Amino acid sequence: MYKIFSDGGSRGNPGPSAYAIVVTKNGRTVHEHSEYLGVNTNNYAEYRGLIAALTKAIDLCADEVEFIMDSELVIKQMQGIYKVKGDNIKELHRDAKALASLIPKVSFKNVRRDELLIPRADALLNLELDNQLSSVRK
Repeated sequence: MYKIFSDGGSRGNPGPSAYAIVVTKNGRTVHEHSEYLGVNTNNYAEYRGLIAALTKAIDLCADEVEFIMDSELVIKQMQGIYKVKGDNIKELHRDAKALASLIPKVSFKNVRRDELLIPRADALLNLELDNQLSSVRK
């Protein structure tokens, strides 16, 4: 079984943003990725992280995946508990739902920021932001 940890964030809301994912299989890290997203909101970055996680699971032909995030909003929207309001977020939510439907067994779990591999994903996204912002200053 795969577990994919994703995190998205922005420095300011909106502000420079990025996401990171950490993919594990049977408890072993098999893939890490981060990407700078430009100036966006935190929720946008969280959804882009989830979409990257879903896409990676599909690329891996995973048939059972638990997606783990510290964003209660995104997880509860994916579970149908919270409504999706903003137009740009509605589009990302639709994309995420469509991708999730391609994986036979999917679950979504919300955890605190300090649990599991969320700190690793958070560190990757902050490194991505630091690298991007320092190259802009040069």
